[in-house]
Formats: sequence, structure tokens, C-alpha cells
Amino acid sequence: MSDLLIRPYQPSDRARVRHICFVTGYIGEPVEWQWRDAESFSNIFTGYYTDAEPESALVAEIDGEVRGYLLGCIDSSKAWNPGTVVGRQITRRGIALRPGTAPFVWRALGDVVVDAAHKRLPAAAFSDPRWPAHLHIDLLRDARGRGVGAALIRRWLDTLRQAGVAGCYLETVAENTGAVAFFEAMGFEKRKKPIPAPGLRSPAGARHHVQLMVQSLQVGSGS
Repeated sequence: MSDLLIRPYQPSDRARVRHICFVTGYIGEPVEWQWRDAESFSNIFTGYYTDAEPESALVAEIDGEVRGYLLGCIDSSKAWNPGTVVGRQITRRGIALRPGTAPFVWRALGDVVVDAAHKRLPAAAFSDPRWPAHLHIDLLRDARGRGVGAALIRRWLDTLRQAGVAGCYLETVAENTGAVAFFEAMGFEKRKKPIPAPGLRSPAGARHHVQLMVQSLQVGSGS
């Protein structure tokens, strides 16, 4: 294998992390076909971690170049509210009016209305003291299947154990069966049924769903 280095995130990695976020934003593939504004997409999915809790972020270097990352949050109650983050992008970047993002935004709003009518609307953010931490992980295609993701997750979980954190959760697209299987191999378990993801569609137009997964890290922390 090429030279792999798992190291703490540095401010100079910010642009690279944001680029990787965008080019892997749809189930590991580019998201541009349904969300063309890279700035707002990266703000939504990486902004908190790089700007407010950078000490919990890790990057994976292969041959001296960042090819993936793990963005972590030790106490999820301190993370920015997802609705507030999206709202800022609506007011500051006009994503509800931009041709490359407006269809997604209005479709998501319609999904929320329909899901609310059918009583399947999820909570704004997952919260459970048994799994207070969470993570996001993304790798470029050529970094997958080489143990890079496993190395990032092991490093993050070791950090949480050393800090005495009870557990960690993550959310992934349920239809991404490869990712679900990977997280299960890393010790995460599915929690609750998948819920519809507002706005998110497959290229064929099918709705996607979010699967919650959890892992307890301390003895007696529950399951």
C-alpha cells in the first residue's frame, strides 16, 4: 500500500476537505448533478467541524495528499442545528433561488410537508446520552478498499474511549448497502428503521432514506 498517514486536521486542510465533501456528496460520488453550489454544500456538511470543532477532525494522507477525512463531534448537543445551517445558506447564498440548488430545496420542503402529514417526520437532530458523539467520513474513490476508512474510524473511536465518551452514532444513506456493511464491520449497529431523507433522490427519481447507526464504547453504556 502507498504511504498512509492519519493525522489531526489542520486549518490548511480546509479547502481540500470541502472539495472532497462535494465530489463524494452523493453516496460517495459527485453531488453536482443535483446540487451545483459547492460553497453552500460544503458549508452545510463540513462547516461546523472545520470551523467550530477542528480538534475533533482527522484527515488521511496518501503519498502526502489528503484523500479522505473523518469529521467528529464529541458532544452532539453543541453542534450547529441543521435547520439553522440550511437557513443561513438560504438567506446568505440564496440556495432557494439558484438554478443549481432551488429544485432540491423546494423538493425537500415538499417532502417535509408530505412526511409530516403521514407522521413520519424525524426529529431535527438525533439526541441520546448513550451515544453523544457522532462522525462524518468521506474518502475519494481511489482511497477506498485500502483500509483508510477503518484506520480513520479506529483512531476516532480510540479518542472517544480515552475521553470516557459513552458512545458514537452516525447517519448514512440506507440504500448505500456497501457503506452500511462497512460500518457494521466497524462495530456500529442499525438503530431504528430508516427514515425518508427530504429532497434526496436517486438518478432515477427514487427517494433515499437515512439509516441511524450506533456504537457503545463504555461498559454499561447501553445498546
